Amino acid sequence: MHKEDILKALEAIVPSNIIKVDEPLKRYTYTETGGQADYYLSPTKYEHVQAIVKFANHHEIPITYLGNGSNIIIREGGIRGIVISLLSLDHIEVSDNVIITGSGAAIIDVSRKARDYALTGLEFACGIPGSIGGAVFMNAGAYGGEVKDCIDYALCVNEQGDLIQLTNQELELDYRNSIVQKQHLVVLEASFSLTPGNQHEIQTKMDDLTERRETKQPLEYPSCGSVFQRPPGHFAGKLIQDSELQGHRIGGVEVSTKHAGFMVNVDNGTATDYEDLIHYVQQVVKDKFEIDLHPEVRIIGDYPSKQ
Repeated sequence: MHKEDILKALEAIVPSNIIKVDEPLKRYTYTETGGQADYYLSPTKYEHVQAIVKFANHHEIPITYLGNGSNIIIREGGIRGIVISLLSLDHIEVSDNVIITGSGAAIIDVSRKARDYALTGLEFACGIPGSIGGAVFMNAGAYGGEVKDCIDYALCVNEQGDLIQLTNQELELDYRNSIVQKQHLVVLEASFSLTPGNQHEIQTKMDDLTERRETKQPLEYPSCGSVFQRPPGHFAGKLIQDSELQGHRIGGVEVSTKHAGFMVNVDNGTATDYEDLIHYVQQVVKDKFEIDLHPEVRIIGDYPSKQ
């Protein structure tokens, strides 16, 4: 299909005001990098997502899903096909000890909502900058807690556009992994089963975790969050620190001097700078310790065209 035909077809199945053409994606990532999306859609209803997925599947148009853009690097060449932003699916509802939330809600906000209702179990998420969809996608965790500990189910759409509901066990949540990744699903909604607690104690724990995060992480710069997964028996940040790589810079991106597990955009860095620095750090750590570092951050999109 020609670009104009795709646009007309999309406008026939979803409201035209949720469609943007040739949209710069750097507006939607924490790294402040990324080229253009051919089509950028922000559905406000589950049926919108299903309709878009069915259309794209029928016409073999690639789809990419974006949440908060907090643990992702998008290359300067942008993303072909359709990009679906899920941030408008941001409802949060509380019933007894259960919170049901749209995938676009920030997990920080869900954690705070749990606190407001004196529900314990999501304190670990009070500083995670991602969306619920992204948190389920990678089984996000911090400070000894993870999504796996409290999620009841996730409502997803498969590649054919069908709705499927997966229980905690069916989600196959593992360290920074899930069946959502393996089967290219997209999360629309998640339900969390929590435990009644003491609101003051919940707030105290959240304050402590927030202070620890603010003092140890380079929140003053754009970044993609934690860059590498934790190698078995080691900590990525410690390996990078012991390799004397803190402060090492490629282009406008450098290994944080505050926390070696982060790479920060200090001077108009590009996705290429991030990717080159990631590869460099991997090589140095491999040469020094014989340990492979695997990225936790997702790197997607086309490479920039050579001039």
